[in-house]
Amino acid sequence: MTSDGVPSIIAAQLNYLLSHFPLSVKIEHLWSGSKFSTGVIDRFTIVIPYCLDFIKWDFIYNSESPISAPDVIFGAEDENFLSFLARNDGVEGNANSAKNCLSDWNGKDPTRLMVLLQQLRDQYMNYQRKRVDEVDDDRLKFEVSTIAFREGIEMHLSSGAEKPEEVKFAVPLTEMNIDKMVHGCPWRHSPKIYLQVIYPVGRKYVSASSAPRLKLLSTSDLKSIFSIEDFKLPPWLDGMCMAEYLPHLEESLEKQILEAVSLIDVRRRFIESLAPLFGRPLEADPIFCRKATFLAGSGAFTFLVHFSISTQFPKQQPGLMLQSSQHMNSHGVPAKSPLITEYPWSPRWETSVMAEKIL
Repeated sequence: MTSDGVPSIIAAQLNYLLSHFPLSVKIEHLWSGSKFSTGVIDRFTIVIPYCLDFIKWDFIYNSESPISAPDVIFGAEDENFLSFLARNDGVEGNANSAKNCLSDWNGKDPTRLMVLLQQLRDQYMNYQRKRVDEVDDDRLKFEVSTIAFREGIEMHLSSGAEKPEEVKFAVPLTEMNIDKMVHGCPWRHSPKIYLQVIYPVGRKYVSASSAPRLKLLSTSDLKSIFSIEDFKLPPWLDGMCMAEYLPHLEESLEKQILEAVSLIDVRRRFIESLAPLFGRPLEADPIFCRKATFLAGSGAFTFLVHFSISTQFPKQQPGLMLQSSQHMNSHGVPAKSPLITEYPWSPRWETSVMAEKIL
């Protein structure tokens, strides 16, 4: 992020946080707390991923003493989190407490803000888990007890005057190290897949309880090889609990991901089959094989052919877009055709036949 107006000591902590925090945090709403130096930025809101949603906390530094530890203001819906922190940070010998981090603050250390935020987020996870444990709902108590052994589960109890109480779970799924399956994969981290499970809070246990609301979500990198939106969740049978549902879901998901990875080679063979007819591609995606561009001609007219290849290839045919190398529109942009998908196609053809039909 730009450090304009931010004291250098605070800017170093912010930049380290944005570069090294294991989750994708964002900084928004930067402002000044000084009456006399309004151009000096010493306060900001950090947007932190939690339970497949976001929490927003304000961090308040003092521009006149930027080396000092910041104050933290939590959201209005988490007004009890501060008292939870006070109780838990008072545990003797808790070296990982946010209280110890603040009391031992070293403003010249650029890692301090990241360490503080990680400790606060870990404590927030414990706080929400405690709130869920205290909910008077037999079904929820049973569900929590059956998945307690799984690592990385996040929980959130939401309530309000205008909406019913409900508990949301974010359950990390299959540890397949998908990035290791793709040669030359550029991802910094292996993509994650989560199941979001939302239960309304009730009072009585029902043996044949209705299914919770379910949604599959993933980090954005996965879209390069697999579309979560195209995955059909297995049915939730009457009386089923999460501990029974998750193994079936993960087994089905793993099979489809392995198939999706294998389709990279299918797309690669298709691009290679285009070369004898169109010539060597000017550009091609060498890792996921989702895009390729060729130079083509018809008489004196020379143009580019852009191929956009879906993860559903060959079931779904590629989209083609033609771009003139000679003609511009009124804005000086090369003339382009609409996306073309209406042409002879069968997913059962050999890739060489597909290429011939397209030509």
